[in-house]
Amino acid sequence: MAMKPRQESPRLFSFLFLLFLSANLLAQSNPPSVEYVPEIGQNGKDVVWVPTPQELVDTMLSMAGLTPDDFVIDLGAGDGRTVITAAKRGARALGIEYNPDLVALSKRNAEIEGVSDKAEFIKADLFEYDLSNATIITMFLLPKINLKLRPRLLELKPGTRIVSNTFTMGEWEPDYEVTTDENWNSWNTALMWVIPARVEGLWELGQDQLFISQKFQMIHGKFISGDKESDIRNGRLYGNEITFMIDDVLYTGYVSENKMEGTIRSDEGEKKWIAKR
Repeated sequence: MAMKPRQESPRLFSFLFLLFLSANLLAQSNPPSVEYVPEIGQNGKDVVWVPTPQELVDTMLSMAGLTPDDFVIDLGAGDGRTVITAAKRGARALGIEYNPDLVALSKRNAEIEGVSDKAEFIKADLFEYDLSNATIITMFLLPKINLKLRPRLLELKPGTRIVSNTFTMGEWEPDYEVTTDENWNSWNTALMWVIPARVEGLWELGQDQLFISQKFQMIHGKFISGDKESDIRNGRLYGNEITFMIDDVLYTGYVSENKMEGTIRSDEGEKKWIAKR
């Protein structure tokens, strides 16, 4: 017996046509979402968004001495380029950004670059997030924001590196400053501060005494040995490293909590020194 093609009913064709029409109208009312593209100069919570040139990103991370052992926190992460660059160099990195669209964009960019395992982005207020685990902090903020952050930064572990695109920390002078060859008329300067150990106070150096005053990484004060009093000169901290002069004698060493120790160099040669708070 010959098989005949199955005849579809008019009712079924009407149903299918209405289904197609409904789906088409729904697609028109809900068009595919367009991927978010930030605009240079758009408003943010604390600053407008302007991306750091990639050459300066590279310079900032290099001057900080970035290694795979570092943990970078980028304040105001924008499109994620600093965090992603740090992750490509093997470090763990976290971007703090208040704009959720930029957070989502940064996550997509990290996936595209294949570093999602090392690059994390979160929506948060940079004034409220705990920065204590960072070894490097990067930023491109305004001077007034830097000044507002400064007290918190100075409480971080000695040796933590703070790197800023262009903008300063007021009277806290940077330890290093680098200018790139490109973008010479705009964003081409990287500034770095190394969080200094806290050494202000009275120290016992054998039978002698050191009275140290500190302003950021700079130190001065008095050295008292018996009836003799000398100025502490050219004193400076670089993280936990300390250097200063008393008369014509150079002291170099390291600070650890309530102890300093190192080497004395003079015309008579070298010897060790230890001071306790």
